[in-house]
Formats: sequence, C-alpha cells, structure tokens
Amino acid sequence: MRPNFPLMRATLTGALGGLLFGFDTVVISGAIDALVRLYNLSPQNKGFTVAIGLVGTVIGALGAGQVGQKLGSRETLRITAILYVVSAFGCALAWNWDAFMIFRFIGGLGIGASSVLGPVYIAELAPAKWRGRLVAAFQLNVVFGVMAAYMSNYFIRTLQLGAAEWRWQVGVAAVPAIIFLILLFGIPRSPRWSASRNRIDEALAVLKLMGDPDPQAELEDIRAALAQEHATAHEPVFRWKYRYPLFLAITIGAFNQLAGINAILYYLPDIFASAGFSQLSSDAQAIAIGATNFFFTIVGMAFIDKAGRKTLLLIGAAGCASCLAGVAWVFATQSHPGALLWLLVTYIAFFSVSQGAVIWVYIGEVFPTSVRSKGQGVGSASHWFMNAIIAQMFPVVVHDMSTATPFVFFAIMTAVQFLVVLFVYPETKGQTLEALQRKLLGSA
Repeated sequence: MRPNFPLMRATLTGALGGLLFGFDTVVISGAIDALVRLYNLSPQNKGFTVAIGLVGTVIGALGAGQVGQKLGSRETLRITAILYVVSAFGCALAWNWDAFMIFRFIGGLGIGASSVLGPVYIAELAPAKWRGRLVAAFQLNVVFGVMAAYMSNYFIRTLQLGAAEWRWQVGVAAVPAIIFLILLFGIPRSPRWSASRNRIDEALAVLKLMGDPDPQAELEDIRAALAQEHATAHEPVFRWKYRYPLFLAITIGAFNQLAGINAILYYLPDIFASAGFSQLSSDAQAIAIGATNFFFTIVGMAFIDKAGRKTLLLIGAAGCASCLAGVAWVFATQSHPGALLWLLVTYIAFFSVSQGAVIWVYIGEVFPTSVRSKGQGVGSASHWFMNAIIAQMFPVVVHDMSTATPFVFFAIMTAVQFLVVLFVYPETKGQTLEALQRKLLGSA
C-alpha cells in the first residue's frame, strides 16, 4: 500500500519548508560581493552579513518547539512562511545595510523554525511504515533548495541586470515562499497536536485521511505516548546520566560544521574567484557542487540502514579530510586551480553521503524518549551555533591570513572527527530505540 494523495500533498507541503530553508541559507552566496561593494563592508561585516541569518536561525530553532506545541505545527509553519515572504521582499527592497540585516535576520527566524517543525509535522502525520522515507523528503528538499539557489544565482547573473542584480537574487525567494504559504491552507492539523488538545474526533479523522491502516489503534498509541510525555515533561536533559548521549549530539553537531560544509556553500563564488575563476564561471561551478550535494544525499539515505551510521561517518571523514587537504594545497601553492572543482565536488560527495545523511537521524536515536526532543534541540543548537561562528570568521581569516588557512583547519578537524567516531561513537543501525537507550545509558 502506497501513500495516498492527501498524505503526499501534506508531506510535500511540509517539505517545501525544507526547500526554502536550503534556498534562503545559501542564496546570499551570489549577492554577498555586491553588498560588500555597495556598502563598503569590512571582512568582519561581510561575515556578519552572512552570519546574521544564522543568528536568527538559532533563535527560531530554539523557540519553534514551544510555539509549535502551543499553536500546532501547521499554524506555526504558516508563521514561518510569512517570515520567509517578508524577508525576501525586505532584502530585495532594502534601503541600507541595516535594513538588509534586519530582514535577513527575520528570514533566519523562519529557517530555524521550519528546520524543526517541517520534519515534526511530517513525522506526526505519516503512518509508521512510511515515516522514515517521508521525513527524508524534508532533508532532500533542503539540498534541492541549495542547488536551486545556485541555479537561480547563475541564471540571474546571465540576465546582466547591473546594480539591481543582487536584489533579484535575494528577492526571488518570495515566489516559493508565497506558494508555501498558500499550500499550508490546504493541509490538516497534526493528529498528535489535536489529540493533545483533546480533539479526539478531529485526530481520528486526520489519521483516516492519511491512510493509516488502523487509525483507532494509532490514536490510542498517540494518547499513551502523550500521557508518558506529560509524566516526564519536566525532566532536564542536562543530567549526569545523559552525559554520553549529550556528548554524541553536541560533537556530531559541531563536527558537521567544523568540516567546513556551510562556509564552503556560503562563500563558494569567493573561493573559486580566489583561484582565478570569473564570477559567472564561479556560479556555474557552484551548480555542479549543488547537484553533487543533492545526488549523494540520496545515496547516503539509501545506504544509511545498510552500511550503518558509524561506517558512513568514518568513510565520509576520511574522504573529506583528504579533499580539504588537497584544497588547502591548491591555495597554498597557488598551482593546479583546475583541480579545485574536482576536489570540492569529491568533498561534497563524501560529506553528503555521510554527515549530510546521518546527523539528524543519529541525534534522534541516541536519546531516550523522555528527553529526545530536548536532546535534539541541544544537537541542533550545537550545529547552528558552530555554523554562525564559522560563517562570521571565514572571510576574516581569509583576509588576515590566507585562503588556504581555513581549509587546513577544516582538514585537521575532520581528521579529529574520524578518530572520535572510530573510538567513541557507537553504531546505532538495526537496534530498537529502547535497546539503544539501555546501551548508551549503561555506558554512561
């Protein structure tokens, strides 16, 4: 039995938030140099222009859970869609740098909230049989959004719009944002949220609409889970007995960014320009990077339950460290610039098939049910916090030292990650969450 039309429509609508997440996060890569020239930005302010969106993302991610619990995932996603629309139009029409920063921050709030609530909405709607694959649609839309942003930047660059070019690059995000907002008025509330508000008939009707094979039994499971959560709602995650899961969540979130992935995605045209490529050529190379990211994320998702999380992380760390060392060598010796694209494409392939596919699954597995959502919040915060720091510092380090320096740092950190994963991380594939809980808490 395949997912029915109402379920697919709701899933694709929720996943569209992922596309906007990916698009809005990296579209700045095409506009940043124009903003630097227009507003005479220092390397510090250039980094801040990129990082301000990530500051909003951290706040949006941390606050989304509470708002979503109160209003429901669907209603909160509508708010994020409005934030996306306001941000896109505001950035496109910004009258000075301060205004651009405010609207970029507003977009970050939307990104952070949708990164939490999009997968939650899909997971709460999908029957258990399809849950993993349907939630994966959100992650696929994130990397598709990254690729779409690079393609959009390249296409707008070919139109030769002059001084208004950057405004079109950031403003075009309003189109999918408006579509997202409209579609959100054609999907149901989460049955889990309805049940939590004692709207039992409404929850049962949605479960039937989504094609659940036994909606009454599923509703009883939901109500039992809600009762258990209510009993443990006030248990803090920062307790000594959770130190091992906390270490795993915080380190995998941090290593994800210490591998340099988002610094590379945000500053990709600058990186290619440093190697002597033209601006238009740099945008074309970025499309190849985005397509590789998209394809190998699919590969990673196909192998995550077969090869295992730890195996993929080890393969990815070894490959990424080698490629990053190669990029550092290209810039340090200022030779073989033609190798840069192939090194970065191979790096993206290794990253996407490992970290890109594993991180959110792994964080969700290592915590017991009573603190899982809080633990996911800790891992997510570690990821976004490190992301903001690296996005802020990358142009500063390049300006004050050299383009090779951050890649040397990323290569070393990824080699450290290989050792930590090899000696400390457990394999989680093929084990129930209850068995993992006993294993991880017994090791703590």
